[in-house]
Amino acid sequence: MEKMNYRCEALTLEGFVQQLAVGYVSRGYFFYVLGSIPERKDPRLTDRKLIGHYGIARSKWSRARLKRTGAASVQYLRFRRSFVLLATHGKHRFFDEERAVLRDVRETPIKFSGYSIGYRGDALDVRIADDVYSELRAWFLENAVHRSAEALADEFRGLRFEPYGGVRKQLLALLRAVNDKRRAARFAPLPMSCLRLRRRACRPFSAETKEEQCNLMSSPVSPR
Repeated sequence: MEKMNYRCEALTLEGFVQQLAVGYVSRGYFFYVLGSIPERKDPRLTDRKLIGHYGIARSKWSRARLKRTGAASVQYLRFRRSFVLLATHGKHRFFDEERAVLRDVRETPIKFSGYSIGYRGDALDVRIADDVYSELRAWFLENAVHRSAEALADEFRGLRFEPYGGVRKQLLALLRAVNDKRRAARFAPLPMSCLRLRRRACRPFSAETKEEQCNLMSSPVSPR
């Protein structure tokens, strides 16, 4: 096994979702296993165990060389006490040993902290999980005509979800539904500016603060 510094611990939820979705799923890591580490265990010991067991700490050149032999690539990512193992198509002991709990993101999206991370058609699909979105929609519609425009706008601004394409569509649909209800009651609609529609790119493994990470750059969101 080659010696290298394999980074696996995301320091923020935003960084975890970004690395999982953009860094791995969008690049063909479709097969996955979700797991959690008990409180009594040191997460770093689990990191070393799984990275070593599956031979994950490889350079991009080593991965490319193995790919030509038909071998799969495997990645490991952790946030706090939750982790995910992911693999591309190919041959690997990972598929035999994790068969009972293995999932395909194209069939069963990864559900994590209110997000749903999947792959539909030929594109990455990140959205708010259906059950969480249903709760948000119910709350906003219930309060659409019972709170001021300013208070509702603040609630929209406070939503924690990064506006990936799917999330963006959901938020726009929710804002339209709230404004339809407010217009019907002859109340002023909420401005589009209450939605954050540009995703903040983070450094998943950086030791910088969350604010420093997420102000590094603003990137436009794809339609999907």
